[in-house]
Amino acid sequence: MAIIGTVGAFATEAGLDPITTVFWRCAFGAAFLGIWCLWRGDLPDRSLSFTRLAIAALGGVCMVLSWTAFFAGFAMTSIATTTIVYHIQPFFVVLIGVLFLKERITLDQILWMAGAFGGVVLASGFVVSPAPISQTWALGIGLTLGAALLYAIATILAKGLGEQRPEITTLCQTVVGIVLLAPFADLVRPVSLSSWGWLAGIGVLHTGIAYVLMYSAYPRLTTPVIGVLTFIYPLVAIVIDWAIYDHPLGVAQAAGMILIALGTLGVRLGWRLPIRNASSASRPR
Repeated sequence: MAIIGTVGAFATEAGLDPITTVFWRCAFGAAFLGIWCLWRGDLPDRSLSFTRLAIAALGGVCMVLSWTAFFAGFAMTSIATTTIVYHIQPFFVVLIGVLFLKERITLDQILWMAGAFGGVVLASGFVVSPAPISQTWALGIGLTLGAALLYAIATILAKGLGEQRPEITTLCQTVVGIVLLAPFADLVRPVSLSSWGWLAGIGVLHTGIAYVLMYSAYPRLTTPVIGVLTFIYPLVAIVIDWAIYDHPLGVAQAAGMILIALGTLGVRLGWRLPIRNASSASRPR
């Protein structure tokens, strides 16, 4: 999570447009994951059926478009703001499950989600902001929400792959990204040596090493621990945005971050709201 929290700085320092940045993320990521899977003996994967490949490819389209919109948000708002708003994506997963998969949702979950979406409004700066919100800033927030929704769809699709190794799924997604973005990426523009270093870092560190570490750690951790550790990501992004780019987090944005964090933990851990508990206890038996 600490590694992934630096992706905004890497994307900013690379200095390329979002589409080209994501193309090279996919290229370097696919190279690393391909070597990793071959070394681990996960390739060739004979369990890959046409159906699984189709689901992985569709998820790859969603994931690549999510990355592109996410990186665009960095330039239009700030690293901290984009990262905080992006963390609304677990709630999109819940909503998709309720609307399309007929999954059940409790009143407590609805209330936690409402609080988290209120946190997004605060974090976006639309309510409390020292300066007027520009159209570029609003577009950046919209793209970030779109990125979160696309990530949620990719997450739902990944569930349909069963026991397929996550590294294989991510490898499929990065290969899809190379094919999808190649016609639109600016591959003619000269890239400086330092930019190549940042691009390779996004692919190898953030798409390869960080994903392998997470997938290796998740089976060894409980849900509460995973839920808490998830917020190392935005905290690192906030610190970097403040320390390097002089973008301190405002009080309203900090409050929004807290609401999103509480809402996420409340839904994931099944917390019952104290007000609801009090009202239930006061009912006559």
